[in-house]
Amino acid sequence: MQQELEKILAYWVKYTVDDKFGGFVGKIDNDNNVYTKAPKGSVLNSRILWSFSSAYNLTKKVQYLQMAERAFKYITNYFIDKDYGGVYWTVDYIGKPLDTKKQIYALSFAVYGLSEYHLAAEDEDAKRLAIELYETIVKYSYDKVNGGYIEALTREWKEIDDLRLSAKDANEKKSMNTHLHVLEGLANLYRIWPNATLKERITELINIFLNHIIDPKTNHLILFFDEQWNQKGDIQSYGHDIEAAWLMQEAAEIIHDEALIEKVKQRSVKIADAASKGLDKDGGLWYEYNANENHLIKEKHSWPQAEAMVGYFNAWQTTNEQHYLQQSLKSWHFIKNYILHKDKGEWYWGITDNYSPMQGQDKVGLWKCPYHNSRACMEINKRITKLNDKSKN
Repeated sequence: MQQELEKILAYWVKYTVDDKFGGFVGKIDNDNNVYTKAPKGSVLNSRILWSFSSAYNLTKKVQYLQMAERAFKYITNYFIDKDYGGVYWTVDYIGKPLDTKKQIYALSFAVYGLSEYHLAAEDEDAKRLAIELYETIVKYSYDKVNGGYIEALTREWKEIDDLRLSAKDANEKKSMNTHLHVLEGLANLYRIWPNATLKERITELINIFLNHIIDPKTNHLILFFDEQWNQKGDIQSYGHDIEAAWLMQEAAEIIHDEALIEKVKQRSVKIADAASKGLDKDGGLWYEYNANENHLIKEKHSWPQAEAMVGYFNAWQTTNEQHYLQQSLKSWHFIKNYILHKDKGEWYWGITDNYSPMQGQDKVGLWKCPYHNSRACMEINKRITKLNDKSKN
């Protein structure tokens, strides 16, 4: 895991730094062609900030802190909306605002990255900005009647017609994906700012998952909702299932709520079992299944494989049942065999059902970041280290 982490981050150091226009380039294709004039995404930059900050916190390599500082400066100089607050969705290649809508998902990743950077650099400006963005999320997006967070608003925080994160998403007021990463961001903020009200919001979010987002019949995550938490659509995302299985448990552990931890542990294992319905015999995890149409999307994207490594390792730690550990290892073997781009570095976006790399996808882009893969390496690394320390004691 340590070696793979170093390989991933070495790729980002070598290819993604934008020496001409600042920050990091917005797009690199599978053949490592750099698109110097591609838009730059706030999610990409926040995930770069988190990845290098977290890697520095683990390894203390100065180069990682320098990369994190570069990301922090670019975010504060170009992505923060100085007039209305929040972060832009995209800027152009020279840093001029492009898509200015306020996607709560993007604000949450900024909170996530800034909190990790504060842990790395002890930068008080990063902490202040993380708290400010958290308060902005609550002020404009929180649903005081039904609980949870509205997906998106205009730059000026007005209602918006198109709330989607991407073209493939349903245009609904609330989504599992945004709530998962609001939870992730707020939990990381709590590590540097153990505020009582923040703890209440994290607890509420976990209970929203337990009461609304996890399907009580199937234990899959429901992906989209209206404001009143009525289900919209019936698509199952195996990668999000296994990611939520461990992130939800981590959040409960961060706020030290023992009763909630036990409740979440039980549900987390059930979610992991539900995700297992998407496993192929080669150890890979299929992308999505449309239950209404009985249609499996026969692609294996890279990020669900990374989350499977952690999610099944977590299930093993929770239950001590060996088949979960074996699946975590199988996920890693699948990644080594099919997802690593051995000639040109980093990971493919994904593969098709005939094991060929998916065409026309980014190596670096608005969605392809050093986040799922580096996090999996670090998370497994930390968990094994803790187990070794326990065995020594």
